[in-house]
Amino acid sequence: MAAGCGREALQLRGLVMRLHHLGLSATMQGDLTAPPLGPGDLLIASAGPGHLATVAALVDVARGAGAATLLLTAVPDAPLGRRADAVLHIPAQTMATDRQAPGALPMGSVYEGALFVLGEVLVDGVRRRRGTTPADMRARHTNME
Repeated sequence: MAAGCGREALQLRGLVMRLHHLGLSATMQGDLTAPPLGPGDLLIASAGPGHLATVAALVDVARGAGAATLLLTAVPDAPLGRRADAVLHIPAQTMATDRQAPGALPMGSVYEGALFVLGEVLVDGVRRRRGTTPADMRARHTNME
């Protein structure tokens, strides 16, 4: 299951879709069909600026249910990082840091773009490891477009 807020959630929704295309069971927190998490499950949570109250609460719920938690963030030493089982540092500007050093893109766009690329690279690695072909993935793509 993946969880995030705002545009971070949109990037994670794309990752969840690709994981489904790989044939894996994946869902987005908050979706009406999202199952409960428990032992053997993984919550992939994104909190680019290091702390988002909603994401922190979801990490706590997942851990309390026995699920593993992975935090994606630009601020790995934030307190939320210590609450997750694992942290993946994405060294990118977020909305929380764009005032100190304005970048080429506003607000959290750099982090969000990096999150998208990370998801695609992750999916490609899993695809290769599982021996899944692009044709296999296309066969799992919706025909309701």
